[in-house]
Amino acid sequence: MLSKALLGIWRTHPWRIAILAFCWLLLISFLHIWLNGDHEQRAILKMGYMPVITNLAAPLLDAASAQHADGLRFKAIKFASFAEMAEALRNDKIQAAFIIAPLSIVLHQQKEGVRVVYIGNRHESSLVVRKGLQAKRITDLEGYTVAVPMRYSGHHLALLKMIKEVGLAGRIRIVEMNPPDMASSLAAGSLDAYFVGEPFAAQTLKYGSSHLLHYVEEVWPGFICNLLLVKQTLIEREPQKVQALVQAAARSGSWARQNISQAAQVASQYWGQPADLVQFALNTPERRVVFDQFMPKQEEMQQLADMMVEFGLAQNSDIQGLVEDRFARQADLNAIGKELETIIAP
Repeated sequence: MLSKALLGIWRTHPWRIAILAFCWLLLISFLHIWLNGDHEQRAILKMGYMPVITNLAAPLLDAASAQHADGLRFKAIKFASFAEMAEALRNDKIQAAFIIAPLSIVLHQQKEGVRVVYIGNRHESSLVVRKGLQAKRITDLEGYTVAVPMRYSGHHLALLKMIKEVGLAGRIRIVEMNPPDMASSLAAGSLDAYFVGEPFAAQTLKYGSSHLLHYVEEVWPGFICNLLLVKQTLIEREPQKVQALVQAAARSGSWARQNISQAAQVASQYWGQPADLVQFALNTPERRVVFDQFMPKQEEMQQLADMMVEFGLAQNSDIQGLVEDRFARQADLNAIGKELETIIAP
C-alpha cells in the first residue's frame, strides 16, 4: 500500500518533470564526455591536420598507433582551415600541426616559439582550370579568378611568382578559399581556377570538370606545401615525444610509397573522400608524389621568407631559430614492412 501511495505521489508531483529533466541532462553530459574524451591509458599526442596528401602522415600515424598497443598514441584532429589550426597550436589545444609552410614563418615572427621539424610529402599540388575555359598558360588567366588556400600559402607565392614573370601583376584576381570548398565553387562557376594540394584538384580533374594547367613541380621543383610544426616548449619538456613523432612521420612516407592502395584506403576513412579518388591523386601521374624529402632545411625556409617579403606578405625575412632538423636527421627508417603498424615500431 505504501509503495502504491509513493508511486501515486510520484506520478502527480510537479517536481517529477524537473527530476526527469535533470537526470536526462546528467546522462547526456556523461555521454558527451565519454564520446569526446580520450580514454587511452598511454600518453597521447594530438596532431592538427588538413586532409591533403602532403599531410598523409597524420591519418597514417593515427591508424598505426591505434593498432600498435604500446608506446605513444598519435591522435589526428582534422581542421576546416589552417587559420583555425594555427590558433589551436597557439593555445595548446594540439601539440603538433601539419600546417601550410608560410604560416609557420608568420607564427615564428609573432614570437610563438614554434619549430619546423619535418617537411610533408612534396609534389602533390596542382593548378586546375574550369572546363570550357581554354587556358593553356598562365597568361590565359588574365581577368579571371583563381583561388588559393590562404594568403600565407606556398600556392599563393607560386602564383604571384608566375604572374610576375609574365608581367600580369594585378591582372589576375586571387581569392582565398578553404580547400574543401574549391571544387564545388568551380562547378558553380564562381571560380575560374584554383591552386591547391591534392586530392582537392583531383576532385575536378578525375571527373572532367577541370583540366590541368600546371603541376606545382613544373613551376617550383621541391615545392613545400605543408610541414610539421611543434613548439619549442614541447621540445624542451618532452624531446622523446618529438623524436617519436618525426620518426613515425618519416617512416609513414616510406610505407606509403610502397603501399599506395592501402594508404589511400586509410586516408579515405579519415578524410571522408572516396578511396579511388585518393588513390588517383596519389598515383596520377605514377610516382609523382615525393615521400622521402622530409628533412627541414634552412635555405628552403629562407627562400619562402624572402618571397614573402618580396610580395608584401611579411615585413622581414628573419627566420632565425625556426628550423630544427635534429629529429629528422635521427629518424630510423629501417624495418618498414607491409603492415601499417611497422610505421610506429622499427
